[in-house]
Amino acid sequence: MGDSWVRARHALAAAGLPPGALTGVRPLAGGTCSTVEELVLADGGRYVLKIPPAPATPGLRYERRLLVSEAAFCAGAAEAGVPAPRAVSVGDDDGAPHLLMTACPGEPWTEAVPADGERADLRRELGRQVARLHRVTGPGFGYPSGALGPLAPDWRTAFTAMADAVLADARHYGARLPRPVDEVAGAIRAAGPALDEVTVPALVHFDLWPGNILVTRSAAGRARVGGLVDGERMFRDDPLADFVSLALLGDIREDEAFLAGYREAGGRAGFDARARVRLALYRAYLYLIMLTETVPRASGDDHERRVRTTVAPELEAALDEMAGPC
Repeated sequence: MGDSWVRARHALAAAGLPPGALTGVRPLAGGTCSTVEELVLADGGRYVLKIPPAPATPGLRYERRLLVSEAAFCAGAAEAGVPAPRAVSVGDDDGAPHLLMTACPGEPWTEAVPADGERADLRRELGRQVARLHRVTGPGFGYPSGALGPLAPDWRTAFTAMADAVLADARHYGARLPRPVDEVAGAIRAAGPALDEVTVPALVHFDLWPGNILVTRSAAGRARVGGLVDGERMFRDDPLADFVSLALLGDIREDEAFLAGYREAGGRAGFDARARVRLALYRAYLYLIMLTETVPRASGDDHERRVRTTVAPELEAALDEMAGPC
């Protein structure tokens, strides 16, 4: 038993749970910033413990205090009645920073591999859940972690700060972008007026690719969405922003099942000219993150080359599309 057991027991004690009941600690795959472990207790209870990287670890500016954002996502999902982890305890920054959450049932969509006949029903169910998430609002726009400063009173101010931060990271780390950083910054600022249509700061997960969507099965074998996990990149903004990771490197407008479920649950999913500009801005933001983060994570030349090959053309396309009417 090493450091993992020590910090697991500390987190359990901080949550008012008996540390002596811990019977197992298992690392979980998929975490790109935080250390993620499953804790098993003697009574069969299962929890997920996240430990952030050390403060000196290279990273992007928005990644500071990610677990604060994830705790906010957990609270919002509970308010929305959406299956997701529930935060049990959050460690402070000066002590032993951590986030202890309940574990959700199921396997990542990428591992469960639903049959072709199940996919449409699952995507429709997912659409309904995301629409419920988007009904949860907050007091301002931006990252609740405060990583880039306090919440802003309007979305253009918040998004400009977010884009400026990742562009500063791209300069700092010498990320290989398909266009010069200043040209990208200019394109984003020129499209900024389209953001003024967004007046309500909705809860947005922003990382709902299939690996963060758990799939479970009923006793009869029916596939269901068991939970939306890894909400550490959440922020409060335009619901359209969630459509980027939900159709990663693709076009959400082609996902008819998801959009049908989203609209059934009251979600508004229009794609007029200004909405398409906003969607292009959010695609550009995510793709800038994906291209830039490969440098501080030292993910290796082969991985960096694969990301650049697949993501850089999508960033180019987003930059071209945001030049439309705004």
